[in-house]
Order: sequence, then C-alpha cells, then structure tokens
Amino acid sequence: MNPACKDITSFLVMDILERAQAIEAAGHRVIHLEVGEPDFDVPECVKEAAVKAVRDGKTHYTHSLGLPELRQAICDLYAREYGITVTPDRVLVTGGTSPAMLLVFGALARAGHHILMTDPGYACYPNFLRLLGLAPHYVPVSEDDGFQFTPATINANVTDLTAGILLNSPCNPTGTLISDQALDTACATGVPVISDEIYHGLTYGAPARSALEFSDDAIVLNGFSKRFAMTGLRLGYLIAPVHLMPILQKLQQNLFICASSVAQWAGLAALSPDGLAAAETMRATYDTRRKAMLAGLQKIGLAPRTEPTGAFYVFVRADHLGADSLALAYDILEKAHVGVTPGIDFGPGGEGHLRFSYANSLENIEEGLTRLGRYIAGRCA
Repeated sequence: MNPACKDITSFLVMDILERAQAIEAAGHRVIHLEVGEPDFDVPECVKEAAVKAVRDGKTHYTHSLGLPELRQAICDLYAREYGITVTPDRVLVTGGTSPAMLLVFGALARAGHHILMTDPGYACYPNFLRLLGLAPHYVPVSEDDGFQFTPATINANVTDLTAGILLNSPCNPTGTLISDQALDTACATGVPVISDEIYHGLTYGAPARSALEFSDDAIVLNGFSKRFAMTGLRLGYLIAPVHLMPILQKLQQNLFICASSVAQWAGLAALSPDGLAAAETMRATYDTRRKAMLAGLQKIGLAPRTEPTGAFYVFVRADHLGADSLALAYDILEKAHVGVTPGIDFGPGGEGHLRFSYANSLENIEEGLTRLGRYIAGRCA
C-alpha cells in the first residue's frame, strides 16, 4: 500500500451524512444543514442539452483538453466577468474540479516541498497533497480576517520549499472572500498561485476577484457543480499558463482521457444566456437563505464575527457547547436530527466550530434552526 494512504483522513461531512441517512431510514426526519450541495435541479437548458447530446450520439471521447466550443465559452466567461483575456489553449476541461486539483498538484509536486493553505480550509485539499507527495503547510488564519490569507501571513510563510499557494475565495467552509491586497501579494511572490474559484458566481455583495486579474501566470480551478447545480454531471476545468499545459494534458490523457462528452455539451448550455439567467435566480435565492440563516444563528447565540458573503456556508464558533466539534455534531444529529459539519473537518484551526450550509429550502433552514435552538436551550439548562 502507498505509505501516503495511511495519512488520508475521512471526509467527516460524509460520515455525518451517512449517519443522518441511517436515522432517516429508521423513520426520522433529518434537516440537512451539513451538505455543500445545491438543492436545485439543473437549469432546463442544461437538461435539454444533455438529452440532445445522447440522442445525437455525442457520447464518444472528445479532445483531451475538452470540446473546443466549451473551452472558448469558458474564455468568453472570464472576459465578460473579469475583463481578462484567456485563450482556449490554456483551458483543460475535467470530470469535476477534483480531477483538476489532482492534475495541478501532480504537475507541481516536488519531493520535500509544500503547498500553503489556510487553516481552516477545504477538507480534501490536504489529502490530495499527501497522496502526491506534497505536504500541506497550514497557515492559521483569523476570524477577524474572514479566515483568509492576509499579505502578512503569506509573506511570513513562503519559503524556498513552497511549491504553491492555494487560495479559495469564496471559501469553503467560511463563505468569505480574500482581499485584493492578499491576492496581489500572493501573485507577487513568484510562487505558483492555485486559485480555487468554484464558488465564483455565488456572492452577495462585491463580486469575487479572479487570481488571473492579478497575474497571467495564476492557475485557476473552477467548475459547474456549485453555480449551476450540476454536481452529479461532474464537470470542471482549469486555466493554466501555457508552459504547464503540455504536462497537464499528458496527465489528463493518461489518468482520465477526457471529461464526459455529455457533461461537456451540458456545460456549454450552462454558459448560455439561459443557463446564466437560471444561475442568477439560484444565487438570489441563496442570498435570501443566507440572511435567514444569519438571523437565525444570531437568535440562538451562534452568529459569526465576520459576515459570509459568498458560497453557501456560515462557519461559527461553538466551543461553548462542546470543545470536540465532531462529538458535538453527532450529538446534535442524534438529539435534534439536524445535520451540521464539525469544524475539525477543515483542519486544526477549525476545531471548536461548526459549519452550516444554506443549500436547502428556507422552510428547512428555519426548522433546523428552531430544532437547534431547542437543543442549545436543553444543553445549557
């Protein structure tokens, strides 16, 4: 067995979800505030494009980089939303954003080197890195800074052994955005910047900035799962400097051949005016839910110090209810039948916190918070 595999940790939110499903199978109704998956169906134009692709026989391998039409549409999206020029030869379409991570981290991997990432940060990043022989270098970040890198924390942690700086804005688990100053600092270090932009298009104030606005050499990870509710279709992409594309393409050819042809035609429809309009309707609904979630958490004493303005998460300190966030999450699930994600899933700095997802209906959010309020009242009595 690969020795690195012994260090791979469970994705705790999935453990919580699977226990919640067992409770549901026993006849109880669980309110799911743990899962970071849109509860919307895919836009109608996406459905139609997927069905049409199958009916038209577009079910064979595509170019390993992806459909030329889709790669051009991605370039057009970045030109329209960020005012930057990206050419299709810098775009590689993948079977979800996770394969894009695997390709990029594989291309950057060097023995004894590390990738800077925030602590807390997305739970799966460290496991990708460990599998590929890279070390996650956790950088503690403060809630007062929105749990994001600052220029000072970046400069203090970059060394000769830094193979990359991993950014996530809007961030999972915190829903916060990185500052322009920190983006600029990261891109000025000369170290490869990997910007996970999967939650772009889901912001509720100022739009998220792309790392490509600050450096043409930045590497972007993005996809269709969150903004377009296309999780099961498994479609993502990366944008990289031209000099990295040959190795990324060779890795793609060997590991994955290409992304699903049907999903790619569906993704092209998602980037059409109809698809983008449907995504905007979903974004507006998330904002309504976000406000309800924040108001409800405030009422039960779990308000965040920094308001999240992106993705569909709220990350709150809850150590007054229990220092062990995993034990607390299971206790809430068993007693209140509300699924929440333990902060420890997101790194040592997440301990003592809980993540709430508002990718659920307003009615379910309100019911879940009512149950949680009763749970807290009973625990603190």
